[in-house]
Amino acid sequence: MSAHEKVNILMVDDQPAKLLSYEAILSELGENLIKASSGREALEHLLKIDVAVVLMDVSMPDLDGFELAEIIRQHPRFQKTAIIFISAVHLTDLDRLKGYQRGAVDYLSVPVVPELLRAKVSIFAELHRKTWQLEMLNRELRRLSSSLIVTQDEERRRIARELHDGLGQELAAIKMIMDGILQQRQPPELKDRAAAEINALIDRAIQQVRSMSHLLHPPLLDEIGLYSALQWYLEGLSKRSGIETSMDIQPADFPRLQPDLETAIFRIIQEALTNVFRHSGAAKAWVTVEKTEMHVSLSVRDDGKGISEHISQFQIGSIGVGIAGMRQRVKELGGDMRMRNSRPGTAVEIVIPIPVSSRSALSNVAQSAPQNA
Repeated sequence: MSAHEKVNILMVDDQPAKLLSYEAILSELGENLIKASSGREALEHLLKIDVAVVLMDVSMPDLDGFELAEIIRQHPRFQKTAIIFISAVHLTDLDRLKGYQRGAVDYLSVPVVPELLRAKVSIFAELHRKTWQLEMLNRELRRLSSSLIVTQDEERRRIARELHDGLGQELAAIKMIMDGILQQRQPPELKDRAAAEINALIDRAIQQVRSMSHLLHPPLLDEIGLYSALQWYLEGLSKRSGIETSMDIQPADFPRLQPDLETAIFRIIQEALTNVFRHSGAAKAWVTVEKTEMHVSLSVRDDGKGISEHISQFQIGSIGVGIAGMRQRVKELGGDMRMRNSRPGTAVEIVIPIPVSSRSALSNVAQSAPQNA
């Protein structure tokens, strides 16, 4: 159920004229209005559809409003369904008390004021819609949390495998060669050859450590800034994936930003490009970053197969951990994120405001920072 999706309002009365009257009053709300001429017909509707509000007469033959409300409240599915009584006969305080004891949220008397009835039903309909959306968001949060745990476990396994198969093997080979040198009397030329081999293995081990460290958090991001870190990452991605990447960053002398903002921008672009590699089937990708005094604009575009409408609208259940994480980072920074089909491919467009308090500080940093080559 989206923010604009209609909810069901059930109107229960044994008099057709009253049902028509309620329908005329509530039609302005734009919701689904369902009529029932008896308590039993109302129960049939309730068992088939999700109802936000039940508007019912108290005085009905066979099964009156109080009895119907009591039956409704006994069902777990209808514990929070809003019930509004309307009566032209049962108007005493005891009648009202009985209605509230049966689970009513309101008790109106005839003649009904149309504006008042519309306002009350509208409030409970919107409350039902928001409650449903909150439940869906909680489900999505639980799903994403589980997916995040799985992703973290996979990342840990990947790092452990790289340590064992890569760095571990290099260190084991170094130890074996060292043991051979220490345990045997070898001529100088063999020792020199073994030392050279050890030196090469150590160089490869150092390179593996650097590669893993850079992927986890590139030192360039802290030491030089966003421009150099992105340039390094795009070059590495092109070599590893075969996707041709290009970057346009403005202004040419791109200044340093706040550390948390630089990290967030790097991670957002990193995740967007990871999605391009995993899901798009693209041959090319383009990254643009533009900074103005007020905000930073990002764009990651590819020439792949595009995305579905559900993903572009960030519908619950359609997006994965990666997109959800990007969107959350942007929200935490007060920004806005959009995804659309660019025909061909997909475009991710993000605008992040620069806090007013930090603009002057960033200006000072920009003046003292070295320009990018």
